[in-house]
Amino acid sequence: MIFLAIRYLLERKRQTFLTLLGVFFGTTAFVAVSGFFVGMQGYYVSQLVNNSAQVHIEARTDYLQDHDLDQDFFGSASTYTFWSPPPAGVKGYLDVQSPQAWYQRLNVDPRVAAYSPTLTAAALFTLGKVSVAANLIGCDPNKQAKVTTVADYMSVGKFADIAVGGNRVILGDELMKRLGAGIQQVVMVSVGTHAAVPFKVVGRYYTGSRGMDLQAYGALADVQRLNFTPDQVNEIGVRLHDYEEADILARTWSKLAPERVESWGDQNQNIKSVFAIQNALKFSMIMTVLIVAGFGIYNILNMTVNQKRQDIAILRALGYDTFDIVVLFFSQGLIVGICGTILGLLTGYLLCLYLQSISFMQVSPSNPQGRLHIALTLSIYLQAAGLALLSTSIASILPARAAGKLTPIEIIRQGG
Repeated sequence: MIFLAIRYLLERKRQTFLTLLGVFFGTTAFVAVSGFFVGMQGYYVSQLVNNSAQVHIEARTDYLQDHDLDQDFFGSASTYTFWSPPPAGVKGYLDVQSPQAWYQRLNVDPRVAAYSPTLTAAALFTLGKVSVAANLIGCDPNKQAKVTTVADYMSVGKFADIAVGGNRVILGDELMKRLGAGIQQVVMVSVGTHAAVPFKVVGRYYTGSRGMDLQAYGALADVQRLNFTPDQVNEIGVRLHDYEEADILARTWSKLAPERVESWGDQNQNIKSVFAIQNALKFSMIMTVLIVAGFGIYNILNMTVNQKRQDIAILRALGYDTFDIVVLFFSQGLIVGICGTILGLLTGYLLCLYLQSISFMQVSPSNPQGRLHIALTLSIYLQAAGLALLSTSIASILPARAAGKLTPIEIIRQGG
């Protein structure tokens, strides 16, 4: 049967070649486009996930609703209270209420790889006559390096240099430029109405993100002392062994304490929606190509069935049953699909390797060569092969069934 199937395909070389090209281009396009989208999504996710914590446990801050203050001001008469204008503002806590309970909970959770308590304070950095407002983040540098990648972006000094305390600070590149500061210089740092305190600049980091580079890091104890909030933290950053569990854990943990718990996905909903649109565009485009290839296979097999009616009659007369005839014509579509899929996978892989060598993106610390991020994961190639073979199989079924239903007497009556 395989020999006859190949012979029938070779008799119509042009149509077979064009149909093969349809499967080939569809598979190649799927591998290349999927590799590009998945690679870029992985790059962006890795930046979002690794540059900050995967789960954020923060001091709760809620907005006042129209009737939140009724009971406090009017007691039992609050049912008939109407505000003009309604109360506005925020309510909540300035810090994590029970950090020790969270530490105990995180220490025994096997899904947690590391965690880092931090205290972020809005500070004013002054050097000479220049003052710049920026966030000062107090942390344990050893723990922070396990939760985020800030230590990997150090351009001068080491992130662990602030661990010894003594009012040492590491400035982001943008903050350092605006201040005109240099290493080993002393900058004055003030929080709120408190007096400015001298901090010595011992390091510099550069992430390529202006917002992140307009920040500073200091030892947790130093920032707590500067902020007059000893033993207080307003966030606990958590890193997981599997970042995809972040959404589930955030929803679970939010029910255990009054703190607000958010995953990295909750804080980047716009990015996740873009990924969903990209996936939809990718599959719609590739499915269009494969459907066109499927119609090509259907047409060529349908014409082959009509042109080989005499051969079918002879085969049936020789004793070939319906199943054998179906296998004969189904094998033709499957052969085209397999050959086109193999060539498409190989070409798609080579194309992905070429795209990886292109310096297209902006140079940054996380991408020093500015090259495209192309995914070469096995799942992409399995999906491409599966979709290509599925489309060719479906396109081959109808002509094969039609051929299997033909009998010698029907072919003779129809002038076959």
